[in-house]
Amino acid sequence: MTSHLHFSQRRALLATVAAALAGPGLASAASPAAALPDLGAAPEFTGIERWFHSEPLSLAQLRGRVVLVDFWTYACINCIHTLPYVNRWAERYTPQGLTVVGVHTPEFPFERSASNVEAAMRRHGVKHPVAQDNRYGTWKAYGNQYWPATYLIDAQGRIRYKHFGEGEYERTEDVIRTLLAARG
Repeated sequence: MTSHLHFSQRRALLATVAAALAGPGLASAASPAAALPDLGAAPEFTGIERWFHSEPLSLAQLRGRVVLVDFWTYACINCIHTLPYVNRWAERYTPQGLTVVGVHTPEFPFERSASNVEAAMRRHGVKHPVAQDNRYGTWKAYGNQYWPATYLIDAQGRIRYKHFGEGEYERTEDVIRTLLAARG
């Protein structure tokens, strides 16, 4: 029964079955990345007041890389719980073609302070680029409604995965690896 298989085992099994059904020469169409949904073109970063750990970034200049967009705010306990995973992915996969971009979108007025954001980044070991989205420009462009929220964008600039809240860390990492492998 496949319901007890780990996500990566199910993905490999489905890819094997699809390749077998497709016949010789068509196995590439059954790649794990092809099985991911295409959720549309990723919106550009917009309305950003300040960038930390980076010059201003655009998705156009990141084309060819896999991008993880992490919407967070420093006073959100759920965001604090996800930051160690996001930090680890940035450290582990940046050399392989991943760019992690935190989008700090405040829930409360005191979270708009750049010095408070910087202090929180130091406290939580955030070293990847972070965009300060105080006016919710990027938040609205993504139609986002949650903290934390993770969006994974493929090398062609398409959103291929999203997750809201805590959890699903293994699945998210599997999708990161899948998208990195698909970029070649």
